[in-house]
Parts: sequence; structure tokens; C-alpha cells
Amino acid sequence: MEHSVAATARPAKGGAAARRLRRAGQVPGIVYGEGEPRMIALDEAVLTRQLSQESFHSSILSLELDGAKVPVLLRDFQSHPVNDAVLHVDFQAVAADSKVSMTVPLHFVNADTAPGVKLSHGIFSVIEDSVGVHCLPKDLPENIEVDVGHLEINHSVHLSEVKIPAGVTFDALIRGEDPSIATVLAPKAEAEEQPAAAAAAEEGAAEAAPAAAEGAEDKK
Repeated sequence: MEHSVAATARPAKGGAAARRLRRAGQVPGIVYGEGEPRMIALDEAVLTRQLSQESFHSSILSLELDGAKVPVLLRDFQSHPVNDAVLHVDFQAVAADSKVSMTVPLHFVNADTAPGVKLSHGIFSVIEDSVGVHCLPKDLPENIEVDVGHLEINHSVHLSEVKIPAGVTFDALIRGEDPSIATVLAPKAEAEEQPAAAAAAEEGAAEAAPAAAEGAEDKK
């Protein structure tokens, strides 16, 4: 999905200028990454709608500025702590031939038909809902699909088991890490029964020990 971001240059800097922009329904921002950072302003209503879309956070965006289209990544944004109004936004300009690092969402599919869920009534649990990737801008995926339809109860899927899109590497695997990203947990009642059964077994063993000792004494 292609996202276009309309922006205008803003020459004024500082807190007072930023407050004036916000009162006028604009959001101050910055574009860095190629040459000098550029100060920009964006329509708050439009930007707020775009920020609500998952793919806006993990895609190459087309920033329309001064009659040109600049490929950028959304790097950061700040929101008001009370009313969630967008206060500032940061974009990074990217070059087609330079690799970028980005965090993209993981989409888990077929969890409801996994044997551990469907047959054993386990609970599917997401451990990591996103992953860091490294790739050229043209290869950046909006999301990565993870098929968990094979999971048995108390089994997990690791990052190394995920099909990696062409041209993409996972940051964690490069670092030698292989984290669990999802699992199927035992049903709550079963999970509670196991410690209780273990405790009962320990109690029975403790009671049997004195009786065995007494029997041994009687034989002497």
C-alpha cells in the first residue's frame, strides 16, 4: 500500500512557532537523512488518520515537499499525554541503494486450527508482535506472515522458523539470537492441576517416609 504525505516547508523554528502551527491545525516535523535537516509542517487531521494505519509505520512513504516526492520512513512521533494530539513527527529520507533498518509487524495466521488450540484447547499466546529487519527500501515488507497452524500444546515457534521475504534479514538472527515469538499454552485448569498433583505427590511421599522408617525399626 502506497502512502503519500503532503508537507510544506516551515522556516520558523522554536517552541513559539510550533505552538502557532498547532493552533492552525498543523503538526511540526523534520526530515533528516540527506543533507541538512528540513523543517516541515503537515495537516494534523490527515496525519492523525495516517498514523492509525499499521502499514504507515512500516512502509516507504512518499513525502510531497516543494514540488518533489521524497521517499521517507516514519521514525518517530510525539503525542499529547492527555488528548493524544500529534505534537511532532520525524521522517528519515532514504536512498534506493542504501539498506534501512525497520521494525515491521508480525501477522500470525491459522492459530485457531493449530492442534494445540483446536484439539487440546490450548491458548495461543503472542510473545513478539514485531521484528527488526534490514533490507533495501524496495524490499521492505509492510508485515510478515507467520503460519502457526502446526503448533502443538506447550510448543513455540521461533524466529528462525519464519519464512524470510526475499532480500530481507532479521536483525535478531544476525546477532545470533533466535527468540520465541508465539506459543500455545496449556488450558488454565490443566496448568493449575499440574502443580497441585506434584504437591500431592510430595505430600504422599513425606507421609510414607515415617511409616517406612517405623516398619524398619519393628524388624530390628
